[in-house]
Amino acid sequence: MSVARVMWLPPIAHSLCCPEQKGLFLMADSKPLRSLDGDTMAAEALLRDVFGIVLDEIIRKGTSASEKVCEWKEPEELRRLLDLELRSQGESQEQILERCRAVIRYSVKTCHPHFFNQLFSGLDPHALAGRIVTESLNTSQYTYEIAPVFVLMEEEVLKKLRALVGWSSGDGVFCPGGSISNMYAMNLARYQRYPDCKKRGLRALPPLAIFTSKECHYSIKKSAAFLGLGTDSVRLVKADERGKMIPEDLERQISLAEAEGAVPFMVSATSGTTVLGAFDPLEAIADVCQRHGLWFHVDAAWGGSVLLSQTHRHLLNGIQRADSVAWNPHKLLTAGLQCSALLLQDTSNLLKQCHGSQASYLFQQDKFYDVALDTGDKVVQCGRRVDCLKLWLMWKAQGGQGLEQRVDQTFALARYLVEEIKKREGFELVMEAAPALKERMVKEGSMMIGYQPHGTRANFFRMVVANPALTQADMDFLLNELERLGQDL
Repeated sequence: MSVARVMWLPPIAHSLCCPEQKGLFLMADSKPLRSLDGDTMAAEALLRDVFGIVLDEIIRKGTSASEKVCEWKEPEELRRLLDLELRSQGESQEQILERCRAVIRYSVKTCHPHFFNQLFSGLDPHALAGRIVTESLNTSQYTYEIAPVFVLMEEEVLKKLRALVGWSSGDGVFCPGGSISNMYAMNLARYQRYPDCKKRGLRALPPLAIFTSKECHYSIKKSAAFLGLGTDSVRLVKADERGKMIPEDLERQISLAEAEGAVPFMVSATSGTTVLGAFDPLEAIADVCQRHGLWFHVDAAWGGSVLLSQTHRHLLNGIQRADSVAWNPHKLLTAGLQCSALLLQDTSNLLKQCHGSQASYLFQQDKFYDVALDTGDKVVQCGRRVDCLKLWLMWKAQGGQGLEQRVDQTFALARYLVEEIKKREGFELVMEAAPALKERMVKEGSMMIGYQPHGTRANFFRMVVANPALTQADMDFLLNELERLGQDL
């Protein structure tokens, strides 16, 4: 049966006034609008214009140190400037282009060399090209029939990442963020110990205990809550002054949990903690896990990319003994959000056993190709975006050696920054002035750095060096700008 579509377009009239002049978008006389559905020439013209705006306003200006990181506006003013209301009538192409310009203008430029606020920053052109292709193809990575190129590509990229961990075989999947990777690892660890929980739920489980450093990412507790284990099941292990887990306290916590009637089943170590950037002693933690028969997970979302560096990969010695690893190439490698891999040493198809539901409309077993290529049943999601192309294309362009140089450069710049701080009076690792300085830098748009307290320490700036475009001049600018912004504090 065919369906005919009839579209009625009312003669509407409105145009876009300049935000700089009036601070909001107003309705005024304009020519009647038409849909772009089926009009390939008009659609192509729109996209060319949009890509032109992206090149000018994001790629060129957004990565220029002479431009602002952001143009700060208070929420109410920003609502007026953007005219966020969704109406029944459409707008002209000229208006849509102005909308795009406004969105870019008032957004934070995370590709800017003075954006240090998050664990992701910078812009790799090859990765961006991969993201554009991915979005344009708009497919879902669950079956070979709908995503043949990307099923094979994901397999190859995951194989490469596993090899860097030190595994010759295994499994894995790209997840929507490191938090989900950590949650999947926890679910797999529970399923391996108590496979009946998939059917019977929490009724099949005794009180369980998970162990992680007090410096761990907050997703560990969130995962425990989401999976029904409860945040009380997460036992926080002490860390030393550098933020590394203390293996002796891990042993103590395991004994304490057992004495209280809980069943230990998982240890989550961290390679690159969120605040201090610490790398837990993986070999010693692996020894503990081996003695007690515990699933050993490594959250290397931030630090996993250090495995590419022959100089610094010793920081992750012992990671090859893990059962699972979370690794976010969108952070230190600048692959672009999101690019988060969960890697497994398991070869028994545990992912599919734990998460699969064999939906008959997707995962038919009588297909004309090898149905093992239908990887969608490994994950909780149904639709799953393609996250492998941006990393694959960037790797093809840079090569492993180029990516290694990026990692080494971030370490070199971090060392340079530390030495420069030591030379300057008025700088300490902890500054009470952090919130005031943050407000000033954001409102001026000169740069952006995150801050937080830590233990007994007051608020201090967490300096993240990840953008591959950074230079020593950017480190100097950061220190000079902090001095300028705080000269009266």
